[in-house]
Amino acid sequence: MSGLTPSANSDSGRTVISVDAMGGDRGPAAVVAGISLSAKKNPDIAFILHGPEAKLRRLVAKRRNLEGRVEYRDMPDVVSMDDKPTQVMRNGKDTSMWSAIDSVRNGEAAACVSCGNTGALMMLSVVRLRKLPGVNRPAIAVLWPSKSPQGFNIMLDVGADIRADEQDLLQYALMGASYARNGMELVRPRVGLLNVGTEEFKGRAELKAAHDLVAQNAENANFEFVGFVEGTDLPGNKADVIVTDGFTGNVAIKTGEGTASLIGSLLREAFKFSPLSRLAAVMAYTSLNRLNKRIDPRRVNGGVFLGLNGTVVKSHGSSDATGVSAAVKLAFKLGQSGFSERLAARVASAVSLPQDDATSASDENE
Repeated sequence: MSGLTPSANSDSGRTVISVDAMGGDRGPAAVVAGISLSAKKNPDIAFILHGPEAKLRRLVAKRRNLEGRVEYRDMPDVVSMDDKPTQVMRNGKDTSMWSAIDSVRNGEAAACVSCGNTGALMMLSVVRLRKLPGVNRPAIAVLWPSKSPQGFNIMLDVGADIRADEQDLLQYALMGASYARNGMELVRPRVGLLNVGTEEFKGRAELKAAHDLVAQNAENANFEFVGFVEGTDLPGNKADVIVTDGFTGNVAIKTGEGTASLIGSLLREAFKFSPLSRLAAVMAYTSLNRLNKRIDPRRVNGGVFLGLNGTVVKSHGSSDATGVSAAVKLAFKLGQSGFSERLAARVASAVSLPQDDATSASDENE
């Protein structure tokens, strides 16, 4: 373990982000390049890097702007994408992922970023950080490019748990609204519940029950409930927060990423079709570049684990420097805002859930 210089610790006013340097498909070089990119843009950020210290020091030494802004945790083992979460729980104490989460647990860092195995990261986060009181199931929230004024909508859950009943969906709405306020500075976010139609009589029983619960609690929780929304509203301007179960959300986000990639490939193919089309591509370069930035999934990279006693951001496994930098930027913003503490207060005080009443009655009987 190697200490930070005085200019790099939290006492200097910098927000410290804990980074799992070994989790991504591209290896630690991409991670170090990503935090270097963040450091260039933001003088108020410092890092704790977790992984083989000798290797990480060599990579960081090539980035002059990281001098004095990185602390190391020498961890020899790595969680691979093929490792089962239960195996990691039993044998993963010496991994960079475990160590990165523990830095948040121990109060050394404001947030954790990892490109690693999603299942293992979620299980470790739940076990090491613990769920917030009152939260049944944590959720993963992602940003979706949209027509809304802020340019993105929030969708959750996208894969933390494939199950979700009406109480879970209500909690997702609460957590998503809190994320929108703290991460996107929306004073009164609009929340929608994803369904196969907008009519109140459509959908599964738990969706209908969730519709009533969310509507009942919207005013107390300070968000606007817009009712059911459809898949076409994901990139639209009807809702800022779109709530669904993890199975549906994961299918939707992967479909969106695949569609964005297809559009990019088709555009490149179309502009190479003839000399005239290649000339048109040159003339439209500025507009095409702007379009590419809007639909580039790397620039909205970072799924936030909601419902835990600490902030964890899951970066895409194949993230390059741009993707890692985007995830770090999100972690920094949430860490600086005290998001975890605000979310805990919101979940604890915003609503009185029906199962709480039942639990209270049971406690009184006991």
